[in-house]
Amino acid sequence: MHTAQDAAPSAVASDLGLTTEEFRISMPIGIGAVLAALASLVTCYSEILSTYVLGYQALSINPHVQAVIMWVLAFLAVGFLWRDRKRHAKELPLVLGGIAAVVLVITLYFGYDERVEALAYVLLVIAALLNQNFILDALNNTVRSQTHEIEALNFSLAEKVKLQEGEIDRLGRLKQFLAPQVAELVVERESDELLKTHRRYIACLFCDIRNFTAVSEAIEPEDVITLLQQFHDEVGSLVAQHKGTIGYRAGDGLMVFFNDPVPCDRPVLKAVQLGQAIREAFEGVRAPWQKLGHEMGLGIGISSGYATLGLIGFHGRADYTAIGGVVNTASRLCDFAKDGQILINKRALLDIEDAAKAEDLGQMELKGIGKPVQVFRIQTLEDQAN
Repeated sequence: MHTAQDAAPSAVASDLGLTTEEFRISMPIGIGAVLAALASLVTCYSEILSTYVLGYQALSINPHVQAVIMWVLAFLAVGFLWRDRKRHAKELPLVLGGIAAVVLVITLYFGYDERVEALAYVLLVIAALLNQNFILDALNNTVRSQTHEIEALNFSLAEKVKLQEGEIDRLGRLKQFLAPQVAELVVERESDELLKTHRRYIACLFCDIRNFTAVSEAIEPEDVITLLQQFHDEVGSLVAQHKGTIGYRAGDGLMVFFNDPVPCDRPVLKAVQLGQAIREAFEGVRAPWQKLGHEMGLGIGISSGYATLGLIGFHGRADYTAIGGVVNTASRLCDFAKDGQILINKRALLDIEDAAKAEDLGQMELKGIGKPVQVFRIQTLEDQAN
């Protein structure tokens, strides 16, 4: 069991690079080989150094003990050289250090010669310093390599940031006319194929505030802006919830369509459900103004059929919208609708006749429509459609 007293020496040992559990010493940048080589050298010439430095012979070591210390320290230096060669992948320091240690042992035990001993230490010190130089060079190369990697990473990140900025800008523009989840889907697919001009069967809804012109003339301009903002906030939120696509906004009116750019099941049913939700939300929008004596209503028209869809406008300011008879019919049904009414054409009713009850209002001549249109007023939706 380790105590707090045991932890302190371990921490100190760790700071010094000593790991007693593995019985090895880890010194930075080759300093271990240098220190071991110098320690062996100092041991060899300790008496001479003490005489010249202190002026008298202060140290006297048993020659046999001195020799053991000398070659043990020399081989310790070689051990550091062996370990450090993995850092710089150079064999020269280890070879020189090994030769120096072997020569030192030979001259100590088999034929002593001061010149050979001096040569061994010259080789050992050169090997240690060369080892340290190789390590520093390897560290320098590593730093340069990491610098290049960081520069490449920064460049890559900068490119990603630009790309993401473009996606965010594109997503922001798409959200002007698409439900957020639909806009995100278009961006995720990284393709504008969905937004290119094409034909598709859609359900189109128009809604319009009745008596808005008279109300806007009777109240302050700031109040008109507040009214419109509240109306579009409510309707825009509902369109997003029902995953519709906003074709365009026109003051007190709005056009929404379903089944494009992302296909959906039963687009007419979704359009009618949205119409009912808008009608309910409008009650909260107009209530405060009715208390002030300003009467307003809401008409909703829905039709279904094939339309041409795509981006219309210019670069940086384009709307994704639908064009065709189905759009014109929905717009005219909206114009004809009275307050609270949701009017649809016969084709749209056929798509939801199993889920809706509707009143037949007969054929009507609608402005801009060449043939009379069979018009129906939505009364209720069955529970299974909700």
